[in-house]
Amino acid sequence: MSQFSGKGVVVTGAAQGIGLAMVTRFLEDGASVIAFDRNAEVLHSATGSLGEQCVPFVGDISVHDDCRRAVRMCVTKFGHIDVMCAHAGIAEPLALLDMTDDHWRQHMSVNIDGTMYCVVEAARAMVDSDGGAIVCTSSINAWFVEETHAVYNVTKAAVWALVRSAAIDLARHGIRVNGVAPGVADTPLAELVVHNAELAPQYLKSIPLGRFAQPSDIADCVAFLASDQASYLTGQTIVLDGGQTLGIPGTLE
Repeated sequence: MSQFSGKGVVVTGAAQGIGLAMVTRFLEDGASVIAFDRNAEVLHSATGSLGEQCVPFVGDISVHDDCRRAVRMCVTKFGHIDVMCAHAGIAEPLALLDMTDDHWRQHMSVNIDGTMYCVVEAARAMVDSDGGAIVCTSSINAWFVEETHAVYNVTKAAVWALVRSAAIDLARHGIRVNGVAPGVADTPLAELVVHNAELAPQYLKSIPLGRFAQPSDIADCVAFLASDQASYLTGQTIVLDGGQTLGIPGTLE
């Protein structure tokens, strides 16, 4: 039997990149998945061939009721929600001296508020069953900050703290909360670096493993954190950066 057979899963940011890799990984492992994204056209195109166990849900995680409805759909269609992957986020560069209230609040509402809505609504539904697992997507930007991404850096640090805060609050209910902190992955969000013939080789010099992450690298870790193999693991955020934040690489040659 597949490890997620009979399980109900919600994945946000599910239309492309890492989120879509999470959807396909859980489906391969026997789960039924609500694929949640705000881009209806891309979402339906991406999930149209994934079978009846994948149900697309068009909504915006910065809208609390959309998160509530996605969880309710999972419970209604699959009987329960066992896993929430609060992955969706945005990252638009802007120099700090050019910061606007709208730019700041947009990132806060999606990356922090939206993640919190997903965590809270999933947890409320999980309390009524036998617990569950929640996995949030942070980033190495939480501490390894990037110039012109001040608000993104701040929001991902907040997600890191939310993982720990939610974990200690929800443990008594049998709900585990963990996170992943990816480095640079081969996704649409990072394509200007990953697929740039000049920038990519230079950037790879800072990654000891010598390659960019694939979406499946992150999805595999998320599946582990959501599985029974991680049943004693909560409040932790796993860094998936190929060693980028370990220190300064170099040789004596």
